[in-house]
Amino acid sequence: MHASPTSIQTTFNTTSRILLAVFTVYWSLATSAIADNFPAEKGEILITPLVHSSVQVEYLDTIVQIDPWGIIGLSNAMSAQLILVTDSPGHHLDSDAIENLSQSDTSVVIATNGLPQIPDGVVMANGETIVLSGVTIEAVAAYDIIPGAPEHPKGDANGYVVTLGGKRLFFAGVTECVDEVKALAGIDVAFIPLNIPRGRMTPSAAAECTKILNPDVVYTYHYDQGWARQLDNPDFVSPELPGGLTVAQSLDLFEKELEGSGIEYRRSNWYPPQR
Repeated sequence: MHASPTSIQTTFNTTSRILLAVFTVYWSLATSAIADNFPAEKGEILITPLVHSSVQVEYLDTIVQIDPWGIIGLSNAMSAQLILVTDSPGHHLDSDAIENLSQSDTSVVIATNGLPQIPDGVVMANGETIVLSGVTIEAVAAYDIIPGAPEHPKGDANGYVVTLGGKRLFFAGVTECVDEVKALAGIDVAFIPLNIPRGRMTPSAAAECTKILNPDVVYTYHYDQGWARQLDNPDFVSPELPGGLTVAQSLDLFEKELEGSGIEYRRSNWYPPQR
């Protein structure tokens, strides 16, 4: 008696999910988050890249979490006074992670598209500035110029400029190099998405945007969409990357495009070893 094609496919899918889950747990246990230190007015700012677009920032007694995502666990994340959410998909807005990292006095800042999921969140529209927990937060428009799916329309999502200890940290979210991003000044540390394989913020486009911003330090993040989507759906097959490049080659190209700019590039360990 032979197994049907359907049963074989079901077994394969189940095995893939188990292997991916085991590998993810192993990586999260084996990889310790490493904080980068940046001098500030009254001490150091510690920035810890966690996963995909999830970042932890520490300054004195203040903890800020940006897009916390619990897909690999939260063992490296600290409870925060301030949580910033750039967009509404689950790898940006993870309600469970937000709940787990919140204190009684935590403020959760969301873009307009996050209100259905976080009805008690602090909604910031593009262009607004507020101060919470002693931290100045500017909401920067984050949207697509080049059409395609998934679409990020203007007004739905935010990037954020966070000012701590006299330093301006820019977390772009998912965006192209729109006019609102180009207009930013005095950025010390920038987090720029490549958003590959979607073909919008390509390595060259992201590098050009970085040179316009001219931060002291830049991180690329939110760049391995295939890896992120496979965590949610192990059956997802990532499309070929633009130009046939691997993720690692795309990062190499970004770095090469920055040569001579005087901007320090930090890749960090956002994902397991690249394909």
